[in-house]
Order: sequence, then C-alpha cells, then structure tokens
Amino acid sequence: MKFLDAILGKSELPTAKLDRLFAISTASITLEANLGLSPEGAAGICFKPIESSRYDSARAEIEDLLRYSAQETGTKFRVEKDEYRYLWVVLEDPDFDDLVTNVHLVSQTMIEHGFGEQLLCAIYRFGGKDGTVYWIYSFKGGAYYPFAPLEGQKRDNSFEFRLRSVMEPELPVEKNVEKWYPLWGIPL
Repeated sequence: MKFLDAILGKSELPTAKLDRLFAISTASITLEANLGLSPEGAAGICFKPIESSRYDSARAEIEDLLRYSAQETGTKFRVEKDEYRYLWVVLEDPDFDDLVTNVHLVSQTMIEHGFGEQLLCAIYRFGGKDGTVYWIYSFKGGAYYPFAPLEGQKRDNSFEFRLRSVMEPELPVEKNVEKWYPLWGIPL
C-alpha cells in the first residue's frame, strides 16, 4: 500500500513525530521559569495549499472542528494566506494547553485526509524582556527550533543557541542548525 500511496502523492507523517507537538506544553514551564519567556497566547500552523476537492473538504472539516473547539475552549482562529501564498491557521487563546491541543487537532485532521506532506510547521509565540521568540516545529524533521527575530530581518543567533542549550533536555530540538529556517512575516 505504501508504494501505491507514494505514486498517488499520499504520505503520512509518523504518529510518534506528531505526538512531539505536546512536548512544548511542559517545556513552556521551563521557558518561563528559567528564561523569563511566557506564552503570548498565539500559535499557528502553516501548510501548502493545493487545489482539489479532497483538500477543500479537509479545510472545511478543520474549520468546523475549530468552531466546535472554540465553543468549548474559547480559542479564536482565522485562516489566511501569507505573501508566499502559504495557508496559515492562526490560533489565539490565553490558555497555552488549548493552543497546543488545537494545533494537534488541525495537524491530525490534515494527516487523516492524506495531506501530511502539506504540513510545513507549527509555531508558538513567547515573549519576555528580551523580545519575542518563536518556537517552530518542523513537521518534516519532527523537531523544534527557536527563532528570535530582530529588526531589519536579522535574528539573535546567540539567544537562539542559549535557548537550545536550556531546552534540549525537554524538547526534541533540531540538531542541524542549517535547518533553523527564519520565518519572516509570521502572522501571529
């Protein structure tokens, strides 16, 4: 069956890697206690849109699930395209665990519909005295990495390395720093 899926362009991310999304929930306690970084109530998922009725059906199901979830958790959401035409599901909720759960919900729904390869990343925004930091989860790599943007499309590499050293015991952190892609213009 995997051979046929490969020919048809269907693929699935390993479940174990998807479960790694929950690691950020407990790691947020360490981020706050050791680094003074608190969740800022925003998260997002970025994926490559495609034109197909199956994809439209998956997107409609995701929006229905998020509307239902919003009734239970109060999580606000919006779907938007960025300047590169990637699609974002942007979530807002003061309860960080609700954000993590909704990111997992969207990701799982995409995978169940056969669009796991379309998932690019999940992003969580944190803030503190040193500014805003994003923890980015790469679906392909199954690991997180920090992104600390500065003005003028620069990044604070030394702070990112410090974040890595503190968080590696708690988060699956991407070992190859060349895969720590900057994401400018994040709509969170």
